[in-house]
Amino acid sequence: MTGRTIGIVGAGAVGQTVAALLVGETWCERLLIASRTAESAAGLVTDLDDMAHLARTGTRALACASIAELDRADALVICPRATFTNTATHNVRMAGLAANAPLIADLAHTFTDYSGPVVMVTNPVDVLSRLFAAISGAATYGIGSATDTARYRTTLAAHHRVPVEAVDGYVIGEHGDGAVICASTTTIHGRPCTVPLDVIRAELTDRPRRINSGIGRTRHGPAAAVLSALRKLLAQEDGTDVLSVNRAGVWLGIRLHIQAGQPTVQPLELDPHETADLLTARTKLEAAYRKISHHEQQGAPTCP
Repeated sequence: MTGRTIGIVGAGAVGQTVAALLVGETWCERLLIASRTAESAAGLVTDLDDMAHLARTGTRALACASIAELDRADALVICPRATFTNTATHNVRMAGLAANAPLIADLAHTFTDYSGPVVMVTNPVDVLSRLFAAISGAATYGIGSATDTARYRTTLAAHHRVPVEAVDGYVIGEHGDGAVICASTTTIHGRPCTVPLDVIRAELTDRPRRINSGIGRTRHGPAAAVLSALRKLLAQEDGTDVLSVNRAGVWLGIRLHIQAGQPTVQPLELDPHETADLLTARTKLEAAYRKISHHEQQGAPTCP
């Protein structure tokens, strides 16, 4: 199918990068951009128009006067960030919970009964995916574990000096300190391999810090994860992704096979240590959600 419309909430680092990637997609006809200020949305749209003209693509962008206008979109990408200073040295992504939860809740009330897929980027992505889904009723998918899985494969491939494409392995659970590395089922060229867990965990922790230190904020990796999810959820391609979805009431990263836009959970076989790690992540995410669950009872949204 072609002629799709994608709504993007947030014109920051990730929102800009997602929009730029979508301009190059032949199936994406229109982008609807909403941001905290009309100026930022208009500025991004103008820049995207220049890009579309120079790249000779048919995608057109439109700045929305109100968030509610995005209900015309076939899918939504949620990537705004509240204004706060993150000084955490561990559980870094979870540190945005109190600041970002009211922002996401406000948005979710605007999209009650939205019928298309919603791709959540804002951290802590697992908890906020659950909050958005609980309020809006929309099918909501977090992209955190997809990014972790890509980083895992890249690091393991470098360690074993093989192409990244040779590595088949996954990171599930929390996008954060509770990430579960599925080493027991990881293969290289289809064969079991040695996974240096200390090296992998250190790199998964240090990689986003290097990015933030160098360019201010991660953007390209998460944006590519969004694009991968949208292609599958909008039936542009079939394949496997690791997205945060509802598993017995808690949103956490899990392997999905998506065919004709319909996701099916493909559970991984976990060893006892991985099973215990997943249970710990689940408990942590449930406790975090209880801290913000009161936002489900908010009244009318205040989004412009």
